[in-house]
Amino acid sequence: MKTIKGPGIFLAQFLGDHAPFDTLDGLGEWAGALGYVGVQIPCDPRLINLSMAAASKDYCDDLRGRLARHGVEVTELSTHIQGQLVAVHPAYDALFEGFAPPQVHGNPTARQAWAVEQVKLAAQASANLGSSAHATFSGALAWPYVYPWPQRPNGLVEEAFAELARRWQPLLDAFDKAGVDCAFELHPGEDLFDGATWERFLEAVDAHPRARILYDPSHMVLQQLDYIDFLDRYHDRIACVHVKDAEFRPTGRCGVYGGYDNWIERAGRFRSLGDGQIDFRRIFSKLAQYDFSGWAVLEWERALKDSQVGASEGAPFIRERIVEVTPAPFDDFAAASVDAADLRRMMGFGVYGSD
Repeated sequence: MKTIKGPGIFLAQFLGDHAPFDTLDGLGEWAGALGYVGVQIPCDPRLINLSMAAASKDYCDDLRGRLARHGVEVTELSTHIQGQLVAVHPAYDALFEGFAPPQVHGNPTARQAWAVEQVKLAAQASANLGSSAHATFSGALAWPYVYPWPQRPNGLVEEAFAELARRWQPLLDAFDKAGVDCAFELHPGEDLFDGATWERFLEAVDAHPRARILYDPSHMVLQQLDYIDFLDRYHDRIACVHVKDAEFRPTGRCGVYGGYDNWIERAGRFRSLGDGQIDFRRIFSKLAQYDFSGWAVLEWERALKDSQVGASEGAPFIRERIVEVTPAPFDDFAAASVDAADLRRMMGFGVYGSD
């Protein structure tokens, strides 16, 4: 059995314009001082030169060395933004335009090509950094049709997932060549948002060995999924874990869809670790049971509490819940050495004329 690594922290929500949040070194020092031992790095040019990271092991060794001086290491790289742009439904073109560099604005084909190249670079960069997994989004082609009204025409969802698979298959092959798992965060707004959509995608990519899951129970609470049963079903495909709390308190006015309210007023909202409804002790126990050896990474998406307070509370919260797995069964002291004949005698065979 293996012990989960951590605590780690996802830097995306903390990246800003002022020190220490405007550079990787500043964020690394800040995270280390809070007790984190790993950082999940978004592939943002302010933090990492993705082209250089993909081309140069020396560049990656230098990056790792700089972080090591602050007591932290790289957990994974993240291409959530770029992965989102691999598959964008035209209804969302304007909203996602700002996620891409100016030179591809107004050109969905060029935007997609840029995103695909970024994800390919991230696969090799992840390998050069020594990461075994990578975090990303799938993008979405079918999401506008998530609720079947008006009735969806036959074949629409199947074609959407076939196209999604056509776009991701070469990328998954690139991850396979790099020796890195590609972990999709199951998230509303993506075509991969629950177990059923994950199964559709996995079938469409012929159960590609590098197609993996980023498990975040907060998105399951907001959808009213059983996040423990999810672990029992799909644990063999989980490669990354985000530790984020949430709560769901429906009323006669507001439920799963949120009524277009802001995050504070919705029935389902993200909370600071320990302030929501998620049973993390059970989650960490399940992850240990299933031999998950990756990182437990805090992702911060605040509804109420200040992010700095949440970040400071996150490291000890995660550390206290990581299960240090035992090297031997608890009752190993009572084990007895027996041979095959002993086993048969214990069941009554060979005595009293029974065998």
